[in-house]
Amino acid sequence: MSHYFPTPDDCAHKTIFGNVAITTLAGQHLQFSIADIPARGTVPQHSHPNEQMGIVIAGRMVFTIGGESRTLGPGDLYRIPGGVSHGVVALDEPVRALDVFYPIRDEYR
Repeated sequence: MSHYFPTPDDCAHKTIFGNVAITTLAGQHLQFSIADIPARGTVPQHSHPNEQMGIVIAGRMVFTIGGESRTLGPGDLYRIPGGVSHGVVALDEPVRALDVFYPIRDEYR
């Protein structure tokens, strides 16, 4: 394993919320996660102490953060302070998003 150029085999691969596949990689202080949500899949409302920011890579979804909902598509950004409730409903196509967390979510390692 290269410390500077990790491969997919160096990442963690998990399934969360029943049907959302994530691939994660952590550094010393931050972590990213690529989330793959199936068409019409959901990430139920939840919160965590970690700050989270991200960008939609593919697909369209309705994202609700702190009671405010928006339909997001490729290139759209989102920001979630720690402790704020949020959830997602994918529309008629799979969604891929890149999330970045601080501090690291140990349960995603």
